[in-house]
Amino acid sequence: MYRNATTDLSHWLTQPRRLPLVLRGARQVGKTWLIRDLAQRSGRELIDMNFERDPTWARCFTDNVPQHILQKISLRLGRRITIEGSLLFLDEIQEYADGLAKLRWFAEDCPQLPVVAAGSLLEFTLRDHDWSMPVGRAGFYNLEPMTFAEYLAAHGQDLLLEYLRAWSPREALDPTVHEQALHWHNRYSLTGGMPGIVALDVENPETAIIRDAQRQLLATYRADFPKYTRRADPHLIGTVLASAAAQIGRKFVYRQAYDPQPARVKPIIELLCQARLCTTIDYTAGNGVPLAAETKDKFRKLALLDIGLLHAMMETPELLSDLNDLSPTMRSRLAEQVLAQHLRARGPRSGDPSRLYYWQREGGRPGEIDHLIQHRNRVIPIELKSGAAGAMKSLHQFMADKGLDTAVRIDRNAPSTQSLTVRTTQGDQAQYLLVNLPLYLLEELDRVLDAVT
Repeated sequence: MYRNATTDLSHWLTQPRRLPLVLRGARQVGKTWLIRDLAQRSGRELIDMNFERDPTWARCFTDNVPQHILQKISLRLGRRITIEGSLLFLDEIQEYADGLAKLRWFAEDCPQLPVVAAGSLLEFTLRDHDWSMPVGRAGFYNLEPMTFAEYLAAHGQDLLLEYLRAWSPREALDPTVHEQALHWHNRYSLTGGMPGIVALDVENPETAIIRDAQRQLLATYRADFPKYTRRADPHLIGTVLASAAAQIGRKFVYRQAYDPQPARVKPIIELLCQARLCTTIDYTAGNGVPLAAETKDKFRKLALLDIGLLHAMMETPELLSDLNDLSPTMRSRLAEQVLAQHLRARGPRSGDPSRLYYWQREGGRPGEIDHLIQHRNRVIPIELKSGAAGAMKSLHQFMADKGLDTAVRIDRNAPSTQSLTVRTTQGDQAQYLLVNLPLYLLEELDRVLDAVT
């Protein structure tokens, strides 16, 4: 299956001044497969060292001279390693945390050898390490679940993907394209973007089989809970994760997390975020860029890693084949989850994971904007409607208060643009361009905004 990351990693491989790369992402998002595929595509011999499967690989790293390390690896493998034709892969590196510190020596003394490190619970190692991380001697790459476009490509829907990528806000989308895109997006919303489950969906799209695989993956994540920390009860981690799923789309209320002490819940959320099973959506005042300048920890929403995880946790029916058979509340949660994980995938893939933001009115009358994003030097509010209609009172008032001229509404209608002049419930006038996009066009968001702003 083709991943967007394939292009990025292939580009990294060709850079004359490339640094060793640390691949970050949750368990089962496809890190190992991606590096094996990269080696095959580039014609390089993959030196695959899995420290979880075989901890004795650490014996090859007893000093800081890359040539000596490679000699020991060669002796163990029984063949000589050619630097120019190989790719060194340090898999499950969290089991040998000192291996991360060794990356600086490869960057300085053996830059011609491409080196990649990855790990399922790598964030905990990065948090707890007591050694010197090779600052400026290693790069980071964030890998997320498969997006809808990657899902289409896996199913051979290249023609549909071509139509979606060619659509311009200046023209109407063909109704047949819209109908087919909705059909495939509904299927994606039932399957999710975890590569192993997408591969299963390509081979055998029976929903009962897909749901069983999602439950099995959830059980794998739960089995990891004891590894998160010695200070947290694995059962409490599970109940907080379940509460996060139940509260998707609204401000997370700590007291609803099945624990009478909110102070115990916040550290658990941090653990789940480090494991990449959850993502926080932070409050921002939204007065300008950067959005991170006006955040408050007191207000936050949560999203999960993948929509398939939500299905497993909420126990949606095994034989479900149509989203309309679900309750409106569940359909709304699914839409919120898809939006959040695609906005997360939209962010920069290098460095730290991207942050998500929303806005809500503090005190007085209620009001909320589902997401705020930065597009170049502008703040763009995003309003989500899980169906085909819905009021936008909060959006109108937000646009008037902040003096913004462009907003996005996500719903199930065909894409379009509208020039609005409205009077808010407070009597203020809001005049702005509303870009209407269906969920299946989320990956085209920045291209569309470039065309209309």
